[in-house]
Amino acid sequence: MSKTIFNEIKKLVTEQRNPATMDIDTKSALEIVQLINAQDHKIAPVVKEELPYVARAVEIIVEAFKKGGRLIYIGAGTSGRLGVLDASECPPTFGVPPEMVQGIIAGGYGALVRAVEGAEDLAEDAARDLAEREVTDKDVICGLAASRRTPYVVAAVKRAHQIGARTLYITCTPRSEINFPVDVAICPVVGPEVVMGSTRMKSATAQKMVLNMLTTAAMIRLGKVYGNMMVDLQMTSKKLQERSKWVVMMVTGVDYEKAAQVLAEARGHVKTAIVMILAKMDAHEARERLQASDGFVRGAIGGVEK
Repeated sequence: MSKTIFNEIKKLVTEQRNPATMDIDTKSALEIVQLINAQDHKIAPVVKEELPYVARAVEIIVEAFKKGGRLIYIGAGTSGRLGVLDASECPPTFGVPPEMVQGIIAGGYGALVRAVEGAEDLAEDAARDLAEREVTDKDVICGLAASRRTPYVVAAVKRAHQIGARTLYITCTPRSEINFPVDVAICPVVGPEVVMGSTRMKSATAQKMVLNMLTTAAMIRLGKVYGNMMVDLQMTSKKLQERSKWVVMMVTGVDYEKAAQVLAEARGHVKTAIVMILAKMDAHEARERLQASDGFVRGAIGGVEK
């Protein structure tokens, strides 16, 4: 069994030596970071080639959200941490409930801050972790595994497929190597790492770029952004309270005091405050307008069609 795993791993792109960094251990600090930076420059063009797949994944996520489904990331190690991170940023940024986008990491939340060695190999834990989240066919399960083969993640995606959930897979190995059912595979093949096998580097950067796009684009398609500004953010900190006022001021042209006053009347909801000012109505009417426009500010103020 060990030899079989060895033969599988040695063929992975993520486990090859990078010819550009063979003698990195002989370099100065500046030369080392220059080599790392040069490799990082290769990531964005590779991700660009995957954009049609990313866009299809966004469509699937939006469709699920509109039907009351959730996006659930599941991964191990660095990949798992990235999923949990992206999920945790959605409530304060877009004003969505924490259940809407979730992250599961092999080994549990303790693995976020300290590696749980061997957790990624426990394929049998995947079904249990999905069952704990009560995954249904309304949900989207997104597997995250730089090397594609991570047993825990593969098992989770297979189980999600059996349940009838839509499935996504983000990996830094070729699409042709995915040998299990998945609705959309996103495969930015960034090549060998600066330090062989250290997928927390280029592979993780590519995955993070894709995750940023998935949730940001999905939330934009749900009306969580007006222009290029967050208008469903939660005023959960002093910074976000002041950002909310600044957004209202920029969109409507009112001064600081007026923005603060209307936000108070809108119970801190930026969208409602914007509609109140631009459409010249009270908070109740503004909320009704937003509900009728599916939450899109442009529709609520009678502006450009969403």
